[in-house]
Amino acid sequence: MSSVSVLVVEDYEPFRQYVCSKLGKRTDLHIVGEVADGLEAVQKAEELLPDLILLDIGLPTLGGVEAAQRIRELSPQSRILFVSQENSVHVVRGALAEGAKGYVAKTDARRKLMTAVDAVLRGEQFVSRRLSGHDFVGASDARVSEGAEP
Repeated sequence: MSSVSVLVVEDYEPFRQYVCSKLGKRTDLHIVGEVADGLEAVQKAEELLPDLILLDIGLPTLGGVEAAQRIRELSPQSRILFVSQENSVHVVRGALAEGAKGYVAKTDARRKLMTAVDAVLRGEQFVSRRLSGHDFVGASDARVSEGAEP
């Protein structure tokens, strides 16, 4: 399998380190950048053109949803996976409507982050199970993987 370039966007450094550590265990994933704010995320996405972007919602300078919108214009091939503590159905639906391929609640990240990464890389839409009772399919044309427990 070829290497997948990944940009990690998270303002809370301990969680960003956790995500990078988890991703770093996979030889097929290569972290090309880490940033802590939305505007910097847009700039790095344009510069690096990563295959996958893990993006938080609540970011300084520019929120994650608006950052995703700008990133989709500058790096349309990048797949966006939101990883956020925000679990409002309205926010999740808005994030997916901006072209994100997945949404993982931070409380599910320990068990479901890599499942979500794999689903998004396969072209599927992943939504954390705690949010799966809602209709997010209309937000994207991808198949929904609800993150069912193994």
